[in-house]
Amino acid sequence: MSRARIRLATAVLAAALAMAGLPASAFARTAPATADAQHRYPAHPQAETIRQIPLQGAVNVRDLGGYRTWTGGKVRRGLVYRSDALSRLTPADVTTVAGLGLTGVVDFRIPAELQYDGADRLPAGLTATSRPVSDLGLYATLVGAIASGDPVQQERMLGGGRAEAYMRDIYRTFVTSPENRARFAATLREIADGRGPLLYHCTSGKDRTGWLSYVLLRALAVPEDTAERDYLASNTFRGAYDAQVRAGLKQSGRMLNPDLLIPLQEVRTDYLDSATARMEADFGGFYGYLTDGLGLDLRTLAKLQARLVG
Repeated sequence: MSRARIRLATAVLAAALAMAGLPASAFARTAPATADAQHRYPAHPQAETIRQIPLQGAVNVRDLGGYRTWTGGKVRRGLVYRSDALSRLTPADVTTVAGLGLTGVVDFRIPAELQYDGADRLPAGLTATSRPVSDLGLYATLVGAIASGDPVQQERMLGGGRAEAYMRDIYRTFVTSPENRARFAATLREIADGRGPLLYHCTSGKDRTGWLSYVLLRALAVPEDTAERDYLASNTFRGAYDAQVRAGLKQSGRMLNPDLLIPLQEVRTDYLDSATARMEADFGGFYGYLTDGLGLDLRTLAKLQARLVG
């Protein structure tokens, strides 16, 4: 057997062992049980610093690298970026993005979002690949509610826990929709193929983007609680901007109670739990979602590990 085939076989075996939960499951909800395992794979690794890419026209742009894995590795920086929409970038922002050396941008927004917000502003020679992931009509519902200027209608559409329920339904479709799964899987395969640094985004960079980031980090054997912290960090990066949006809507008279939007603007653990519970029910767990739901074979999973973890 050639050295290349031996390396590939070894990587595939390592991925299979990691995903089967041996010796410590990066895909289970519990930390390693034995003292020896806890010494080698600490249950609460030191929190890593998130590297934000500061831009004027986007607030949730981050390098997904820097996280430690259960296997003692670290996710490489400068290869995968997650962000909110890039349609409002300034010329200075475009120059900053050019410095990332991106060879691909994936846009999860649906056509209505593109029509309203506009296409990405990207460095010359770079064009976004459109892979729309359904929002179950949330964007149109939100625009309609705000445009109505009617506080009674806005309360009827978003109040009484309805906004939260809408978000939970959207997260479930990340797991249940074959079309959504196909677009997430295509992006993971593109990352695994390694043509160069890649950025993916949606409108706010928190739900569709947040879910794929959570899935990718866990596929790389990043501890579940660390992947969840990355997901929840959108609240920190978006908080001030979202508060300004609410204040502007109230000042303009378009919303009497703009706090109705908070459940839509935030990421929450129970939203993520809605998706993971559906994942358990439909595919028997995270590994089943990767292989049966997303159709990723061990070769692809091994390529992700080899490329992104050092």
